[in-house]
Amino acid sequence: MTDFTKTRAAFDLPQGITYLDGNSLGPMPAAATRRVARMMAEEWSQMLITGWNKAGWYVQPRKVGDRIARLIGAGAGEVVMGDTLSIKVFQALSAALALRPDRRVILSDSGNFPSDLYVAQGLARAMGATLRVVAPEEVEAAIDDNLAVLMLTEVDYRSGRRHDIAALTARAHAAGALAIWDLAHSAGAVDVDLLGADADFAVGCTYKYLNGGPGAPAFIWTHPRHAEAAEPILQGWMGHAAPFAFDQEYRPAPGIERMRVGTPPVIALTALDAALDVWDGVSMADLRARSVELTEAFISGVEVNCPELRLASPRDPAMRGSQVGFRHPHGYAVMQALIAGGVIGDFRAPDILRFGFAPLYNDLDDVARAVDVLARVLRDGNWDDEVFHQKAAVT
Repeated sequence: MTDFTKTRAAFDLPQGITYLDGNSLGPMPAAATRRVARMMAEEWSQMLITGWNKAGWYVQPRKVGDRIARLIGAGAGEVVMGDTLSIKVFQALSAALALRPDRRVILSDSGNFPSDLYVAQGLARAMGATLRVVAPEEVEAAIDDNLAVLMLTEVDYRSGRRHDIAALTARAHAAGALAIWDLAHSAGAVDVDLLGADADFAVGCTYKYLNGGPGAPAFIWTHPRHAEAAEPILQGWMGHAAPFAFDQEYRPAPGIERMRVGTPPVIALTALDAALDVWDGVSMADLRARSVELTEAFISGVEVNCPELRLASPRDPAMRGSQVGFRHPHGYAVMQALIAGGVIGDFRAPDILRFGFAPLYNDLDDVARAVDVLARVLRDGNWDDEVFHQKAAVT
C-alpha cells in the first residue's frame, strides 16, 4: 500500500496554498535543492569536463529514462531523456512516417495539444503528408486503410478526457497504421501500460506530474520491435553510433540511443532524478485509485456547493485523467479570484476552470478547501470585470 502521507511530506509546499495546478508545473521536491547543489559543488565545480565520465553525465539520459519507464509500462533500456517535447514529437512522427513509406496520412484530434499539431503540420508539409484532425469522439471511425500514423494525446489538456490507448492502438494496427501517444498529462497521473497496449511510440514531458521543474527535459519511448528500424529525420550528435569518432556521415546508435539529439541538460536531469526518488515504492494502481478518489470527491463537492458551474470533464472516471474542468462564463476572472484566495488552479479558453489533482501530494483536505473557497468566490461575486475582460494567457 502506497503511503501518500509520506510522499506529500517529500515536497516543499507553500504554507496556506492549495495547489491544484501540478498538471502545468509540479511543485518542487525538497530533495531537488540538495541534489542539484551537491552536483554543482562536487561534480561541475571539482570534476569540470571529466564529470561526463566520472559523474556519469553522459549516461544520465538512459539512467533517468529507466526510472520513468516503470511509470509508463515500458521496459529497461527503452526510454531516453533530452530536448523538448516538441522535438520528441517531431522525432517520433518522422520515424513513424518513414516506417510507412507507402502511406501519407496522419490522424489526430481537436483535443490534442496545439503544439503537437503544429509539429505535425510542418512535418506533413516537408514530407508530402496530410494531417487530418477530427473530434475526439470521431477518431476510431476515422481510422482507415490510408492511415500511416495515429498521433494522439492520451489525456486532453483542457477537459481531462482520456483516450483508450489499447483499443485505439489495436484499431490503428488493424488498419496497418502505427500509433504515437503523447503522455504529457498521463505520466505520473494515471496507470499507463505502453507494452501492454502494444503502442509504437510515446513521448512526454517531466515538469508536470513528474515534478522535474520548469523546463525539465522530455522523454521518448520506442517499442522494441521498432528500436533498430526507427530513423527520425532529426539526427543529432548524441544519437550517433560513435559520437566521438566525429564521422562526417551519420550512423544511428543502437536502439533508443538513436533518439538522443542534443547535449544532455545535466543540471535539469539531476533535479528530475531527485524528483523521481519520490516515486520509489509508489504503486501505479494505488496512484490511480487515489486520483479517482480525489477527482470524484471534488466533482461531488462542486456540484453540491457551486450549482452554477457545468462539468466540462467526463463524468465516468474511467474516461478521465487526473484533472477536472468546470465551465463558467466568467471563468478567467473566477480563477484569478480563486488564486487570490489561496487555491491555485488554472484557466483554459474559452471558459474552463481547470483543476489538476496529483495524488503524490494532494489529499482530501485540499479538495474540501478548494470547494469551500470556490463556493465563496461564486457566492460573493468577488471577481473583477476588468480582469474578466483581460485576455487569458494559455500555457
